[in-house]
Amino acid sequence: MALVFNSIFKVPQPPMAKMAHLTAINGSLVVNSQIKPQNKRTSSLVAVSSQSMAAERLMMFKSLESWVESDVLPLLKPVEKSWQPQEFLPDASLDDDEFFKQVKELREMSRELQDEHLVVLVGAMITEDALPMYQTAVNNLNAFHDSTCVSPSPWARWSRGWTAEENRHGDLLNKYLYLCGRVDMQKIEKTIQYLLKSGVAHNFDDDTHRGVIYTSFQERATSISHGNTARLAKEAGDKKLAQICGHIAADEKRHETAYMRIAQKLFEVDPDYTMLAFADMMKKKIAMPGSLMYDGSNDNLFVQYSAIAQRLGIYTVRDYADILEYLVKKWSVDKLTVLSSEAREAQDYVCSLASKIRRLEERAQTRAKKAGIVSLSWVFDRKVQL
Repeated sequence: MALVFNSIFKVPQPPMAKMAHLTAINGSLVVNSQIKPQNKRTSSLVAVSSQSMAAERLMMFKSLESWVESDVLPLLKPVEKSWQPQEFLPDASLDDDEFFKQVKELREMSRELQDEHLVVLVGAMITEDALPMYQTAVNNLNAFHDSTCVSPSPWARWSRGWTAEENRHGDLLNKYLYLCGRVDMQKIEKTIQYLLKSGVAHNFDDDTHRGVIYTSFQERATSISHGNTARLAKEAGDKKLAQICGHIAADEKRHETAYMRIAQKLFEVDPDYTMLAFADMMKKKIAMPGSLMYDGSNDNLFVQYSAIAQRLGIYTVRDYADILEYLVKKWSVDKLTVLSSEAREAQDYVCSLASKIRRLEERAQTRAKKAGIVSLSWVFDRKVQL
């Protein structure tokens, strides 16, 4: 998972008088401007209508199971062909001299990393380590829902397989940071516990359409940020960290492909509803899953972490706009035929949004130049430029 800057820019909103509001009812988005309960009888009809819509969409997801089996599940790698964290770390099963030699080599390579590099790496690791929240969120989506946790449904198997692959990312980064000795692991561990306790505000409830839009965006953002971290590590001379982040970025790219395929299929079979969901998610902004980070004392921890990532070019406002533009192009959003006036307004909104966000990048850069210096607990309260 990656970061998105709620604190750096405000996403332009659609004309509220024109674009319908969306509400999730029983796992379905309901266009409020189309359904206006006037009395108890009308309210009952709305409830029946929304339940009917939810049932129809559940049937639609059921009908797509063979497609998920053939087009999505193959994007998961077999366990025996997957990399494991130990492949990149010192081997503790060796004799003491050889093991400590490998640890020393890792620590020497990490010495060239600046504190600001370590901060963005820690932020990425903490976000990855919050995986239990993400699996819970995906498992709550109406298509992926698995009350038994062992469902043979292709949707549920994707969720479990995706989680299994993602789990290695936090494990590997955590062990690397511990062995390098450059960061305060106790403060980092507290931050992880606080984050898991606080939760994640993802804004898609149990709606699969919005959830898939969110994960498509986030997986691409994560691939970009890990890729840029690999670049910085290589430039600093830490080949091991560059290799680690490169492998994680490749995983995220495969996961992005899977969620984007699902979204593309939803645009094909349910274009109006998916268009409304896309616009709704962009209107709310794609919130960073780790935005509730807290270390026990710093209420601005996420804002500061985001500002450093923006300045270093790890993940920026420009990247946010580029991802949105990429999704619009990849899903051919501008060419889709939608029937309702609300869906057409939503289509116009998402197709024009990237250019509006880009105009806000200069403001973000100006803020970054004016930012000060702060002490961050993750690096033993050393001072870091925002």
